[in-house]
Amino acid sequence: MMPGGGQPDMQQLLQQAQKMQQELASVQQELAETPVEGSAGGGLVKVTVTGSGELTGLVIDPRAADPEDTETLADLIVAAVRDANSAAQQLQQERLGPLAQGLGGMPGLPF
Repeated sequence: MMPGGGQPDMQQLLQQAQKMQQELASVQQELAETPVEGSAGGGLVKVTVTGSGELTGLVIDPRAADPEDTETLADLIVAAVRDANSAAQQLQQERLGPLAQGLGGMPGLPF
């Protein structure tokens, strides 16, 4: 039987919550520092974002820079950014998923 008539130990719950909060902050920092790449047009446009989705780099192959067709270049850039962001979201799910599951097991937390 739990002390306090079946109520969870609040001190223990607070310690668990603080530990998970520290782990979450650590993973978020790791994501912010992890480069993720995306590309489009067979590598004509390459984009680097952080694992948290911040755009940090853009490389455009000169063959993609046709002054008569800037619309295609713009489309390639958008596609490369989407590709990189998709990879970043997948990385976020891989790294944050286990923490979210851990939080879901704690009584009284809305996860």
